[in-house]
Amino acid sequence: MKKTLLLPVIALMLITINPSCKKDEPAGPTTKDITLNVTGLPDLGSDYMYEGWLIVGGMPVSTGRFSITSSGALSQSTFAVDADKVDNATKFVLTIEPANDSDPGPAATHVLSGDFSGNTASVSVMAELGDFSSASGTYILATPTNGMPSNENSGIWFLDITNGLPPAQGLFLPTLPAGWKYEGWVVINGTPVTTGKFTNPKATDEFDGYSDSMPLPDVNGADGFYPGEDFLLNAPAGLTFPTDIAGGKAVISIEPEPDNSPMPFAFKPLVGDIPANATDHVNYDMAQNLNFASGTVTRP
Repeated sequence: MKKTLLLPVIALMLITINPSCKKDEPAGPTTKDITLNVTGLPDLGSDYMYEGWLIVGGMPVSTGRFSITSSGALSQSTFAVDADKVDNATKFVLTIEPANDSDPGPAATHVLSGDFSGNTASVSVMAELGDFSSASGTYILATPTNGMPSNENSGIWFLDITNGLPPAQGLFLPTLPAGWKYEGWVVINGTPVTTGKFTNPKATDEFDGYSDSMPLPDVNGADGFYPGEDFLLNAPAGLTFPTDIAGGKAVISIEPEPDNSPMPFAFKPLVGDIPANATDHVNYDMAQNLNFASGTVTRP
């Protein structure tokens, strides 16, 4: 009987002194910090925010949201994310999201991105929106929608008449991904005035609110004419139409869709000063302006 009682005691002692039965090792950190060092992002106002995403196994993982302060800095630049997700991320993407967003996934409006090389990802706008190194633009002053050769310096059309008529394409820009559109602008007496949004630089744009009633020439079949606008009617507050846009500025911007502001977005790949002595039906060139947001994203 005593031998029987001793067996469990001996087994317990062996388990207690077994060197393989160690205490649990301390658990590793459950989160790691992702740090953003990005400049050139514009303020989105109160209706939209930026949100970062790690791409892990092809799937997006949110790193958190932030806005831009009055000084142009990120309201938050360091974000704690699940350590395993951080370690296995292959890419970082930044999007624009509604402030009151019910969708847990990323919006189509990708601002910038970059692949991780080691613990750093160099992020840029052109990685998402396209290569603008060959972007170019040509425009003329004219007012085709009033049907007469008058007030010709009160309109701008992004086309090329080097070889005469019919006009040729004047804007050469990469095709934008979903979530973005181009928009033309003329700065008149310091006020940016839209010429309309477009995705195809060889087609009529989406706006004719300042033009007269004469239809545009159909030079591109189903695509119609080219982007541009006559500033003849319905002038915005503080301006008078018709006007003379000589001495102003021509701009092509890249706008988020949906748009966060009636003013031009910060990304303006083409800009051109309209000469003070500009005359109608003469080609004028635009210059590249590729100072887009960029930076780095780092992990431990």
